[in-house]
Amino acid sequence: MTAGMCQASVILGSRPVHLHTCPDHSVYDNAALLKDPRDVAAYLEAALEDGDHRVIAEALGNIARAKGMSQLAREAGVGRESLYRALSPDGNPELGTVLKVVRALGLRLHAAPVNPLTK
Repeated sequence: MTAGMCQASVILGSRPVHLHTCPDHSVYDNAALLKDPRDVAAYLEAALEDGDHRVIAEALGNIARAKGMSQLAREAGVGRESLYRALSPDGNPELGTVLKVVRALGLRLHAAPVNPLTK
């Protein structure tokens, strides 16, 4: 690592996700680290790879808090309280809500084969 560079990671489920952003605070909060769009995309991608709906909801909740839950709710066209509930640790958001939130975040979901064929 060179001077002026840092490596940060956040924990998602049980694994670290490495970020581009250098935290400048002493309180650990995933939402505070999710400012760079590349970090947000990597964080959500890791949640999708995990495959657990609770991990995906947690990741979307942290990303939403980083962006601002009220602003995101407006942009996604969902109620703020509904969004808080859906993206809480016990939440189970509907697919339509997930797609609206992902779109409002400027992201897209990505599909890839689990076991790609090799030649």
